[in-house]
Amino acid sequence: QLVESGGGLVQPGGSLRLSCVASGLSLDYYAIGWFRQAPGKEREGISCISNTGGRTKYADSVKGRFTISRDNAKNTVYLQLNSLTPDDTATYYCAATITTVEEMCIMSRPPYDYWGQGTQVTVSS
Repeated sequence: QLVESGGGLVQPGGSLRLSCVASGLSLDYYAIGWFRQAPGKEREGISCISNTGGRTKYADSVKGRFTISRDNAKNTVYLQLNSLTPDDTATYYCAATITTVEEMCIMSRPPYDYWGQGTQVTVSS
């Protein structure tokens, strides 16, 4: 099970830190992806991190503003959101997939097997 938290209402230019806590599975063996879905739009992958944390990727829309990290000892992955704009308003989801290749890091929905329920981020003045 994955549980996201940290969403909320923030003004443009503000910051949030999202957390994704896993229970029932050890994130030591899982690559993690962050996705978001805005109303009327498809769910898009915005970032991923390999099981060791050695590889990360970002969508162009968030590169330079968002930072993904993980603390496997806490079974938690984080997504730091900076310089937020109204276009970042969406429900944010984390997802996990067991690592099958070294430094696996994928931002597409397959092959993720486990998904959280999402946390809402609203950027508005």
